[in-house]
Amino acid sequence: MTRYIALLRGVNVGGITIRSADLRELFEGLGFDGVRTVLASGNVAFTAEGADAAALKSRIERALSDRFGYDAWIVLITHDDLRAAIDGFPFDAEDAHRQPYVVFTSEPAVLDELLDDPGRFDPDVDPIAGGHGVVYWNPVKGTTVDTPFAKLLGRAKFKPTTTNRNLRTLHKLVD
Repeated sequence: MTRYIALLRGVNVGGITIRSADLRELFEGLGFDGVRTVLASGNVAFTAEGADAAALKSRIERALSDRFGYDAWIVLITHDDLRAAIDGFPFDAEDAHRQPYVVFTSEPAVLDELLDDPGRFDPDVDPIAGGHGVVYWNPVKGTTVDTPFAKLLGRAKFKPTTTNRNLRTLHKLVD
């Protein structure tokens, strides 16, 4: 059995509303064990037996689209990889003036594109760093839609392949 975390993109924002109970029911209906939702922002922890991650991702996205009627995109990560992403956070996660974010992507090429020439971002405004399969980002609170990196991340071409989470949310997912 492998422990997975499904990070849904764009849930409970922009008119796509999915109740946690309905999300849990869907995952249980797909035959997964130990299904647990965390917060109302599309975070599901579960276990699956002998599944190919790419096939599993496609199966979940298709089920979400069919049940809730939207173009569903998820990033699927193992519990161990999520723990490693949390442990690798390179900034001061306790800085009350900043948002400790981890950006996940389902496509390695997107990760490379986001990290291409990180020197183009002011480290005081947009501190970013690469990690194993993630980008760490630590913007000042209240600026998370205005900075140059935020604008890059918000481009439509990244919508189907990226999602970000606050480090505090990630801790709740692995605990």
